Amino acid sequence: MCRNITVLRGLEPAATAEEIEAAARQYVRKVTGVQAVSDATREPFEAAVAEITAITTRLLGELPPRRQPPANVPPLRRPEVRARMGR
Repeated sequence: MCRNITVLRGLEPAATAEEIEAAARQYVRKVTGVQAVSDATREPFEAAVAEITAITTRLLGELPPRRQPPANVPPLRRPEVRARMGR
């Protein structure tokens, strides 16, 4: 369903809070169909992102280490993406 969400388990260094939140945000966008948050959708959208971020953080912390790192580099670790974001 969410092919664009990057695998975060097994990254070196470990996934950052920013990467986990970005994956949660992408998931919520996908399942809700909300691409641009409006005043009517902001509160439930952001609450869902916060909950999924917390659950994902806990899950990644509880899973055993991966034997092999993920095949793809997360977008927030790519220089061209960071440059486009102005970071």
